[in-house]
This record gives sequence, structure tokens and C-alpha cells, in this order.
Amino acid sequence: MGTRIRRDKDPRRKTWILVAVLVSIFCIIFFAASGRFRVPVSSRAVSLVLSPFQSGVAWVSGQFSYVGAQIWDFMTLHEQNKMLRNEVSQLRVQNLQAAEYAAENARLRELLQYKQTATQFDLKAARVIGRESATWSSVIVINRGAVDGVQENMPVVTEKGLVGRIVEAGPNSSKVQLITDPRSSVGTIVQRAESRVNGIVEGDPDNPTMPRMVNIPKTADVVEGDVIVTSGYGGIFPKGIVVGLVDHLKIDTGGLLQVAVLEPAVDFQKLEDVAVITASREAPPDPIVPPAQTPGTETNPAQEAAAQQAEAQQ
Repeated sequence: MGTRIRRDKDPRRKTWILVAVLVSIFCIIFFAASGRFRVPVSSRAVSLVLSPFQSGVAWVSGQFSYVGAQIWDFMTLHEQNKMLRNEVSQLRVQNLQAAEYAAENARLRELLQYKQTATQFDLKAARVIGRESATWSSVIVINRGAVDGVQENMPVVTEKGLVGRIVEAGPNSSKVQLITDPRSSVGTIVQRAESRVNGIVEGDPDNPTMPRMVNIPKTADVVEGDVIVTSGYGGIFPKGIVVGLVDHLKIDTGGLLQVAVLEPAVDFQKLEDVAVITASREAPPDPIVPPAQTPGTETNPAQEAAAQQAEAQQ
């Protein structure tokens, strides 16, 4: 009897029984889930036993499928967002480049139009590639040099007016002294027919952005708004290039002359493209237009010529 009690209390036996039960339940669940285990329709007890396990397996499988789909969608959206960000960055760069090309084309078209209009000049287009740090508002560097036919003292212009002159010509680049440089000197004249006052435009060290026209008599006919153009004196700057407008007038320190402060025709802070005048010819004169004749006194040029010829023969 004592031996029987010891057998019932054997822990190994209970463990094996539990393992067998669990294995049986696992096999039933596995084969039922895979469709390999068939039970009679009349075995309602087996169906009742398997039903909770099948529901649990289906729920767990559904959760795994849902989580997997969410992870896949997240990874897909992450890659799409990355591609879209790269595409947006590329489009921004392309837009900036397109805007820059459009601005450059507009400037070059204006310069080309000026070249076609100013037939008395041979122009060489150039681009501003730098400025001297010591004289930021006085000297610029362009990408044309001796190999392009550029030489010292050649005038530099834009379609708006005078920029300056070449002061140093290297092989592939040149330095241009702007008219705002205090060392610059340009012979000028008031364009207005009633005035035609001469003077010299030079840079003002106290106002680097606005040159001044000096040597103007105190009583000279110069008013605000007058257009100042090159006079052609000195042999460097051809006649008739616009320099600027008279912003205001003031009396110089001596009290005998007046000074005209000019607003330059060229915006030197936005200077990007220029043209070098490599050769200059006098502009062709305007065609002579005969004055209008009084009605009733019109003459026939052919008859006049015949009459003059007849008088000469007599």
C-alpha cells in the first residue's frame, strides 16, 4: 500500500501526463488549422473543444497580418516621401536655374538690341566676374582680355549708358575703372539744346554711388533733370553716350563754380553684363528733310533742274 502511494505521488509521472495532454492538444489544433484533421459531423464535442482554439489561431493570424501590412505600408510611405523630397529639391534647383537663365537672356537681349542700334560702335560683350576688394565701388573685372581684342582706355558701356574704361588688359580678363572712381575723369555736356554746357564728371569720394559734374560756371544753364552725355573731348569716350541725370546742384567751396550731382544711368550695384567699345565711328547724320512748302507754291524738282540748265546754257 505504501508503494502505491509513492507511485501516485511520483512527480515525473504527472509531468509526462501533462506533456502528453499538451502535445495531443497541439496536434489537434495544428491538424485542424491545416485541414488535415477530420472529425465526424456528429462529433459536436470535438468541435466544441476545437472551436476556441481555431478562433484564437485565426485572431492571432489576423493580428500578424494586420501588423505586417502596417509595417509594409509604413516602409512604402517612407520611401515615397524620400523620393518626393528629392524630387522637390531637384525642381527647386531647376526653377532657380530657369529664373537665372531668364534674367540673363533678358539682359543679353537688351545688350544685343543696343548693339544693333549703335551701329557706330564695334562692341564686344563681356561679363562681370569680380570686383577689387580695396575699391569695391570703383573697379570691376570682366572676362574679356587681349585675346579678345580688348585694350587699355577702351570705353565700357551698357544699353543704359557709360560704365567706365579699361585700365588694365590681361590675356583673358580686364579691369574696368568705373565713372564713380574719384580718379576717373570724363568730358561731358548737357544734352539739352538750349544749354550745351560742358563739364567734367568724376567720382565723389564722399558719395561713392553718385558722381559729380564739375567746372560748371555759376551762371550756366544747368537744371535738375538735365541729361548728361559724353562730349567726345579727350579721345577716349565717344560723343553722345549717356552718363546720367542731374539730381541736384550745389555751389563749390570757392563760390565761383557750381557742381551737379548726378544719378548714374547705370546701376553699378546690379552690373552683370557689359560691352566694350573696341572701335568707334561717327554716327551717320540724320537725313535732311526739306521744309514744308506753302500751298500753291510747290515746285517740281525736275522742272527746276531743267530751268536751271536752260539758264546756264543761255
